[in-house]
Amino acid sequence: MGFLAFLLLGLIAGAVAKLLLPGRQGGGWIGTLVVGVAGALLGGWLGGLLFGGGLGTFFELRTWLVAIGGALIVLVVWGLLTGGRRRARP
Repeated sequence: MGFLAFLLLGLIAGAVAKLLLPGRQGGGWIGTLVVGVAGALLGGWLGGLLFGGGLGTFFELRTWLVAIGGALIVLVVWGLLTGGRRRARP
């Protein structure tokens, strides 16, 4: 998978993960991209360890499931680390 395809996968996987996880995560599209790319990397690594196959090609279902699952894990861990804190708006 090419670099741009991986970024697109990360952006979409991050957006889907934010939709699936209740609450408000914020971060805009850059935050969504970072969460999705980190989740795709984490999901691909965990998929390789657990199932013997990580990310496949862009249009494979397992690629999307692994990337979205990884993004969900990243969002949950980020929420636990930050404690759900938000900056107060003036």
